[in-house]
Amino acid sequence: MDARPDAHPDHARPPQAHGAGADDAIEEVAEEVAEEAAAGVSHLVEHAVEAELASGRREATPEAVKRSLLARLAIIIGGTVCVITGLILLVIPGPGMVVLAIGLGLLATEVPFAARLLERVKKRLPQDADGKLPRSAIVTMVVMTVLATSASIAWMFVR
Repeated sequence: MDARPDAHPDHARPPQAHGAGADDAIEEVAEEVAEEAAAGVSHLVEHAVEAELASGRREATPEAVKRSLLARLAIIIGGTVCVITGLILLVIPGPGMVVLAIGLGLLATEVPFAARLLERVKKRLPQDADGKLPRSAIVTMVVMTVLATSASIAWMFVR
C-alpha cells in the first residue's frame, strides 16, 4: 500500500524500473518495434510494386517501379503543398488561383479528381484570346505578393 495520505488503497503505484536491466529491456522493445515497422514498410512496398507490375502500365522492373512510386509520391506531396498554399493565398493577398491551379496541375497527373477540379479553376482564371493568363495579371499578382510580403516583414520589425 502507498504511504501517501491522499493515496487510495485501490490505486497502487506502478512498479518503477531501475538500473541497467530496465534500460536493456527498453532497448530490446525499441529494436522489436523498429523491426516490425521495417517489416510493415517492406510489406507495403512489396504490395505496391506487385500492384504496379500487375497493371502493366508503366514499368517493367521492380527497381523502376520503386523509382516511379517515389516520384509519384513527390508529385502528390508537392501538389498538395501547392494546393494548400493556394487556398491560403485566396484569403491573404497573393496569386491564390494561380498557385491553386499549379498544385491541381501537379495532382492531376496522378489523382483523377484533381483534373476535374483543375478545369473548374481554369474557368475562373483571367484569360486572353489564346486562353493563356495575360501578362498584366501575372505582373499584378507578383507585385501584390511582393508588397504583402514586404509589409508583413516590415510589420514584424516595427512592432
